[in-house]
Amino acid sequence: MSSTRAAEPAMALFPPQIRDWALPSEALLTPRAAERVAREATTQPADRAAAALNCDWNLHLDGRQIDRWAQRFGARLVAERDAEVAASECGQRPAAPANPPALLVIGPDGGRVQMKEKDPETNSRWKEDKVLTVTSYLPGDGQEREPEALLTTHVASMARTEEFGRLARVEAERRGWKHAAQVLAIADCGNWIDPLLEREFPGIKRIADWSHAKEHLYACARAVHGGNETPEAQALAGVWTDLLWDGRVESVVAQIKECSRRLGPPRKQDSRDHPRRVVAQNAGYFEKNQAHMRYPDYRAKGWPIGSGNTEAGVKQFNKRVKGSEQFWSPDGIEAMLALRGQWLSQDDRWAAYWRNRPAYRKRAA
Repeated sequence: MSSTRAAEPAMALFPPQIRDWALPSEALLTPRAAERVAREATTQPADRAAAALNCDWNLHLDGRQIDRWAQRFGARLVAERDAEVAASECGQRPAAPANPPALLVIGPDGGRVQMKEKDPETNSRWKEDKVLTVTSYLPGDGQEREPEALLTTHVASMARTEEFGRLARVEAERRGWKHAAQVLAIADCGNWIDPLLEREFPGIKRIADWSHAKEHLYACARAVHGGNETPEAQALAGVWTDLLWDGRVESVVAQIKECSRRLGPPRKQDSRDHPRRVVAQNAGYFEKNQAHMRYPDYRAKGWPIGSGNTEAGVKQFNKRVKGSEQFWSPDGIEAMLALRGQWLSQDDRWAAYWRNRPAYRKRAA
């Protein structure tokens, strides 16, 4: 793009000694300009980021140039992140905060992104991005004062579960999970989430997200009544919700299993939303996770029981990476998730990174 190439030296704003200076390795930009480009690209689609920069800098950039620069900035973050994980595997842990949190909540979940190429196994462009939030809380008093979220940090990646688990562990170490007075994991008990928590955070208290558990109860009640939203289904869901809220999870399990017995086992031809299949699956869900559904105990200790912070984090990633007109390459999405996670984190890591990162590559001798 001729207009962009002509604009780049002007953006650098260097004096005539430019030939004797070592420039940023990712782009011909000053450190402040590089941070601005990364910020615009991280907070909005590339075309809109280019328009904002053009307006402020009187240039003629386009979205493709912004994408290229953002991918380079993000790739550097990914490389530094992966190096930190490798160092952690060798025993070099990140520094914990000076003041360990009273309560730290680890929240894994998944979002959706659309890739440029279809997955040959699924014939779909949609893939899951894995998201982790780590939130410090001021615990409630178990009566009137609710637990208060204080500070949340974010990590996201397209990595496989084991690789993402190591990223999650390093982020939790950075937030002080080894020294916190109490650590919880709150999640929806998804298929990859339980193995990750068991492997990377053995022994910590796990809570099945209340909202997801309640949704399962309502779906199951509708299935019992033929898959329809009827007054009878609403009433049954209400009874089960009250039982679960009061800590009588064994009664909920027994009643759902009895409903499944009356309907009969799922048949091979049953669809995913067939009542027999829905009720049988929910019987298994509540039986498997009942140890993580002691909600009266959690409330009495002043702990949160919902994964709202994590779901909000997923939505914040989705705002940038998910959309019908957004198609990603593997390197492009990984770079953007790294940038977005840094931007969303509430511990000032974005400003600290761009303030302290070495801006220039060393010149060859």
